[in-house]
Amino acid sequence: MPLLYRVARQNEVPIRFMLNGRPCEGRRGDTLLSAILTVEEQLRPSDFTQEPRAGFCQMSACQDCWVTLQNGDRVRACSTPLADGMHVMTGAGETA
Repeated sequence: MPLLYRVARQNEVPIRFMLNGRPCEGRRGDTLLSAILTVEEQLRPSDFTQEPRAGFCQMSACQDCWVTLQNGDRVRACSTPLADGMHVMTGAGETA
């Protein structure tokens, strides 16, 4: 069950991306965080306690929303725009 439900921008252009090896769809104008949380109930487990995390500050200050792209880059999901064809790994049930 997703954490967020899209109430606005439902008619924006769909953008396909891979999340932990699974095909997903966001919308033009989404950040990685908003796209992920419209299909998942959490972003990732905590690095320390394994408790579910969903981002905290939403403005790239808290370091809570790191995800990994297919090329190995770690990016903040709250400030990284979703792009067509992205492969994102969150640490929550990820596969290579």
